[in-house]
Parts: sequence; C-alpha cells; structure tokens
Amino acid sequence: MSDILREEIKEKIINGNYNCEKELTLSIISGKWKVVILWHLGVEGPHRFTELQRLFPKISHKILTNQLKELVEDGIVHREVYPEVPPRVEYSMTGLGMTLLPIVEMMYDWGKKRIEEIKREIEKAN
Repeated sequence: MSDILREEIKEKIINGNYNCEKELTLSIISGKWKVVILWHLGVEGPHRFTELQRLFPKISHKILTNQLKELVEDGIVHREVYPEVPPRVEYSMTGLGMTLLPIVEMMYDWGKKRIEEIKREIEKAN
C-alpha cells in the first residue's frame, strides 16, 4: 500500500470501512478549505504558505497548516522546503493531485451556476 496516505484512511481501506469508493475521495478532499486550496494550486500553480494565507484571510494559521499537512500526507500536494534563510516553503500539486483537478473544476462550475440561479430566484421574489 502507498506510503503516502494518512494512517486513518489506510486503516479504513484495510478494514473495509468504506461503503463505496466515493467515500475515499471525500475523505481526501473533505475539509472546509481543501477544495479551494487544490483549485488555486492546480490552476494557478505553486504557492508559498503566506500567499495561501493571503488568499484566505478568514483561515487560521493552524487550520491552513493542518489542511496542507493532510493533503501532503495523502500525496495530493507536494511541500518543498528551500534551504534559504529564512526557509522558503512552497506547495504545489503532485501528479496524483492533478488528477483531482477536473473534479474540483466541476465543483467550481456547478457552484457558480447554482449561485447565479439562486440570485435570479431571489431577484424574482423581491
């Protein structure tokens, strides 16, 4: 089994605790910020930690760190530490992560269309 996968997910796979394959996908991308992080890294390319923080002003340092750590552990995102002073850390999508990008983009498109529909419905009601 892959060395790049969180232990909790490995255990669920080994124990047969997933009812269907979609649960695995959701286990990997679930988290309030993960899909948005994946979209930015996949569409815009590598970002430094501080750049990601600026993109999401409402996210705490701890939550962003945890979300990125899980994505790295699952082999979706690569973390590169450059030997500089001060150290520079950059996050980018892995090849495996890029295979999730079409799903993320479909979620983006669906959400955009749905927001537009809801706005039109609200305008009609007013």
